[in-house]
Amino acid sequence: MLGASVYVVPFMIQRNVPGIGSWVLPAFLFAAIPALLAALAYAVLASAMPRAGGSYVYASRGLHPYLGFVASFSQWFGLSIVIGVIAYIIVPFFRDIAVALEWVEAAAVLETGIVRVGLALVMVWLFVGVNVLGGRFYERTLIPMMFLMFALGGIVIVAGFYFDHTDFSAALLEGENRSVPTAGASPFDLNTFLAAAAILFSSFIGFDSIAQAGGEARKPGRTLPLAIGIAVITVGSYYFLFTAAVYHAVPWSYVAAEAMDKDITAPGLFVNLLPAGWAIAIVAGAAIALINDLPAMLLAVSRLMFAWAEDGIFPRWIARVHPRHHTPQTAILLSGIMASIGILGSHFAGDFFLGIDIMVTSMLVNFLLMCVTVLRLPKRNPVLAREVKVLTSRPWQLLLATCGVVMLSGFLGIHIVKDLSADTAAWYFHSTPMWLIVMGIATGIYFLELGKLKRQGVDVDSLFRELPPE
Repeated sequence: MLGASVYVVPFMIQRNVPGIGSWVLPAFLFAAIPALLAALAYAVLASAMPRAGGSYVYASRGLHPYLGFVASFSQWFGLSIVIGVIAYIIVPFFRDIAVALEWVEAAAVLETGIVRVGLALVMVWLFVGVNVLGGRFYERTLIPMMFLMFALGGIVIVAGFYFDHTDFSAALLEGENRSVPTAGASPFDLNTFLAAAAILFSSFIGFDSIAQAGGEARKPGRTLPLAIGIAVITVGSYYFLFTAAVYHAVPWSYVAAEAMDKDITAPGLFVNLLPAGWAIAIVAGAAIALINDLPAMLLAVSRLMFAWAEDGIFPRWIARVHPRHHTPQTAILLSGIMASIGILGSHFAGDFFLGIDIMVTSMLVNFLLMCVTVLRLPKRNPVLAREVKVLTSRPWQLLLATCGVVMLSGFLGIHIVKDLSADTAAWYFHSTPMWLIVMGIATGIYFLELGKLKRQGVDVDSLFRELPPE
């Protein structure tokens, strides 16, 4: 969960939601509420159904097979696209390193389209390979990077609270002979605030990846819910401190002005404020955070495809497992292809927020259906409901899941209205119709494969009431 979004989204949101101004931090806190509710729903369901495929298994066994597919395919599509987005926005961090080192020509080369797209594709397929190699190699790669991210991101938090707007204005004047744009207190607008909160909600996405590993974890009924709780609380707190530190040092008016002109990053905002060595360390930390997102998300989305194919609602060949590394190689490769489409889409759209919007739509649908599953599980599948080991009190489950349904539905509605009312060059730059088209194609495949199962004499009702084998 600790990854890319905190370095980019809380600052580029000044362009995506114009007028949010100084209200970013309150919107960030508000966005945490539905994320916590969704995390609790995931923890409840993970404790009862610890299997690869996470959200697909939860909703298909606890709600309805088709809704399980909708929840998980939406998740697969959104996360696969955003893997490409993350790879695409890593390159500006390399550019910021070159700028800090005064490598002007290298920075210019990194701004060119072919280099940016090429490097992004290399990174995606490098981590496709990491996922194919399996858990042990994966562990050796990610855990050291995680600790390094915390340490280098900590520099931003300390520096951000050490310096203030006066220090930044003086550094900008000295370094670039520019002044910070003047701006008074930004007015509060409820629609703008809610639209920003729906986008900032994406910063808390990541805990869902934990659930996808299922039986690959040790003692999954205990470790998966525990990991979800640790991730949401620890990383959520870290993200808020990080964002607060940057806005403490850098005036929001400057952030908004820069965001309208180019893709900005938190480390890039600190270039004039810190010595070159520290600025480079911060940018390196950001780049590591971005890179660290890629293998974790590829793991998550590939297990979803594997679970569909194992159940027979997607072509069986997608469930092929590597003979030596025992990883779902075909599902990993197909997820890598969709991530590559995300890279190309970000480039040709000219704004990576299209991918972010698709991901937010997809994950809001997914989280909403997880909360509904908690509500319906005892009636749909009482045997599995008795296996719940987290938040076992039914009244508490009902309260939290109901609140989650209400808030996530509201966020989804706000996000769709914002998306459809946005002024774009073409209809396909709106995330909602793109999501609907892709879901329509996926639905056709689902019903085609489901029909094949029924013609083969498979008891579909029994299939979707029992957990897949470990």
